[in-house]
Amino acid sequence: MTFDHLANPPFNLDSHGMAWVKERITSLSGDDRLRQLFNLVLFGTDSSKVEQLKAFRPGSITRFDGADAAAERALIASLNNDLPTPLLVSADLEGSRLGLSGAAEMPNPLGLAALDDIEATAEVSRIMAEEARAAGINWSFTPVLDINAAFRSSIVATRGFGSDVAVIERHAITQMEVFQKNGIASAVKHWPGEGFDDRDQHLLTTVNPLGMEDWENNFGRLYRQAIEAGVMSVMSAHIALPSFVHSIVPDAGIEAFRPASISRLLNDELLRKRLGFNGLIVSDATPMAGLGSWSKRSEYLPELISSGCDIILFSDDCDADLAYLKAALADGRLSEERVDEALIRQLGLKAALGLHRPQQSETSPAIEVATERNSAYANAVSRRIPTLVKDIGRLLPLDPRKHRRVLVFSGDIVVPFWPGPQRFVLPEMLEGYGFEVTMHTPEMEVETKDYDLLLYLLGDETLLTRGRVFLDWLKLTGNFGQAMWRGWHDVPTVMISFGYPYLLYDAPRVPTYINAYSTTETMQRAVLDALLGKTPWNRNNPVDPFCGLADARF
Repeated sequence: MTFDHLANPPFNLDSHGMAWVKERITSLSGDDRLRQLFNLVLFGTDSSKVEQLKAFRPGSITRFDGADAAAERALIASLNNDLPTPLLVSADLEGSRLGLSGAAEMPNPLGLAALDDIEATAEVSRIMAEEARAAGINWSFTPVLDINAAFRSSIVATRGFGSDVAVIERHAITQMEVFQKNGIASAVKHWPGEGFDDRDQHLLTTVNPLGMEDWENNFGRLYRQAIEAGVMSVMSAHIALPSFVHSIVPDAGIEAFRPASISRLLNDELLRKRLGFNGLIVSDATPMAGLGSWSKRSEYLPELISSGCDIILFSDDCDADLAYLKAALADGRLSEERVDEALIRQLGLKAALGLHRPQQSETSPAIEVATERNSAYANAVSRRIPTLVKDIGRLLPLDPRKHRRVLVFSGDIVVPFWPGPQRFVLPEMLEGYGFEVTMHTPEMEVETKDYDLLLYLLGDETLLTRGRVFLDWLKLTGNFGQAMWRGWHDVPTVMISFGYPYLLYDAPRVPTYINAYSTTETMQRAVLDALLGKTPWNRNNPVDPFCGLADARF
């Protein structure tokens, strides 16, 4: 790669931007060239962690658990004052539980696909970009281009825009364009495409099983459209695409199943040469077992760069990782030329975002965010999303005069990176409307005559490092006998999934079933309004909630 490539999309640099990239890369020497290749996680505001990050001098960071926007911007300004190049500051702007802390509770991608309103997706994306920019974020590992084809996939589900390629294309490209228009570079993911393998690349290398004709009609279509629309970066994931490798090396053997993140064929030959992508490639998180199950870290870390990734995402021991790169440079597994190419693209992205220009100082006032207006919009759009999948007995709407005594079975809200389950607030909301709510406990003897409504509340959004999401009846009831009991023949019953949309697979005969896609309080309020008949139900399913089961429709 030469500097001239930076004048082309998606960088589109002018002479000033190009000159800055040349000056910066010339100024980097020794270890700093390799340190710039890392994106490190910075949790919270612990001063010792901040100093450790400054000492390592990475080229980019990912922020979690930040404070208010003004404090975040001050922190990032402080980091940039002490680092050789301004930071790319990344986050997963996906809405719901993967949104920024303290931001408006926006729907997740599957909720937006259920609504299927491009204007709503654009406005949600604009607000997310506005709030992210106010907190110093300039890069998002979104939108997700995965196709929710395998319903057992716990890794796609609510993070993607459903199973219809046309819907995914409309909403994902809209989100990408709005993000980038508002100063947030997008990294579409997960290259070369997830969703037909129902396993989780956090736990193993997954396989995209499509033949190349089918791949072109699905993921090829999505990535080509994103590239044509100017996407600035792509996240190369720990996913194999054996059909492409076999098309070039028929007897590839195990190499056909090499993760894309360390595959020159998939990154350079397919993504760059055949699809024409000129932007930055970032690896998916490197501690994931999708890499670790393939080879040891000292081997795969240099391969990430030599195989076409321009940034290494995350490190549990950055000093050891730096040593691995140095060793690879010394023995020829990694070349200075490839390091230069990665640095040029990384600096090109920074210049394309305007980071080479003077930034707001630590003492500058924070960007004004229309917090009340954003929250009001989140409430309004969320009220249009809850999807009534079926209501066989026409139970709804609920009425405290008819359904006053409610027994709630709840699996709580489960998020992998939270210390423990969180309680739903919907039961308390029901009590505010005159319902008498009893929370089920394992030791209870359930007498159906004591209740007017059974309510199941499930809170598993798309999960990481959990191979399957399913309705665990034993865990839900805490009792072997009750796990086999189905009370809907005696008491009106509603099951609501505030996340994973396929629970009918484990309860096909439940008479009333609702998908709400997101566990936020905003979405819980939206569901309550629909349950009470105050707002209409959405009836558009972005996936097949019946999981192909004919009996689940009845």
